[in-house]
Amino acid sequence: MPTSQSPDSYVVQFSDVGYKSIGGQSIINQLSLAVRQGETLVLLGESGCGKTTTLRLVNRLLTPTSGEVVVEGKATSAWDVIQLRRRTGYVIQEAGLFPHFTVAENVALVPSLERWDRVRTQQRTDELLDLVGLNPNQFADRYPRELSGGQRQRVGVARALAADPPLLLMDEPFGALDPLTRASLQKEFAELKSRLGKTVIFVTHDVREALTLGTRIALMDKGKIVLLETPDAFVKSTNELARAYLETVRDVSK
Repeated sequence: MPTSQSPDSYVVQFSDVGYKSIGGQSIINQLSLAVRQGETLVLLGESGCGKTTTLRLVNRLLTPTSGEVVVEGKATSAWDVIQLRRRTGYVIQEAGLFPHFTVAENVALVPSLERWDRVRTQQRTDELLDLVGLNPNQFADRYPRELSGGQRQRVGVARALAADPPLLLMDEPFGALDPLTRASLQKEFAELKSRLGKTVIFVTHDVREALTLGTRIALMDKGKIVLLETPDAFVKSTNELARAYLETVRDVSK
């Protein structure tokens, strides 16, 4: 953990966190990690390495078996779970939109739960749809089934940003998209994130995506972080697993 940062500059901290499944299988092992304000921390690893479990420990979809997760200076166990989740935008693969809600209703979900008035809610919804490149006059009244995969993901990002949370959790949000749409959304997200200055924890198994979007990359294996580096340092690392990931990029580019 860097000594140059004060604890107040961390949005999320893991302290010797462990998590075991109901059957007693160890998924996360003594994980210690601090996520800095304003950064995009990418959790990179193969399926089953613990990266999604790590993400879900942040908004208390899961509770640590041991150790402590702290969000905005308070242990997740001390948060009101509803308030914690409303302070934490959450974007998953295929966006997870409610199919019987219109686009506008999906985006306005958390503001509605927070009892924003109708005018404020509509203004925020229109603002966010514009922000993610969906004209509200064209898209607000559509249903998710009427959208492309990329458009649904844009709505998912807008919904996660609706109540202006300081923290975004993104679980392979672009993983189910075709390569061209995925690359386009990665670029758009990077530009959007730089404008908004949000803190982001981003899960992926795609090293290209990690290198493109991450401020730092936490490479996970068997429930542990085996490497934590900036993208530039990751590329230069001698870690065997990191080298294996980088070889996949070279193989594709041949």
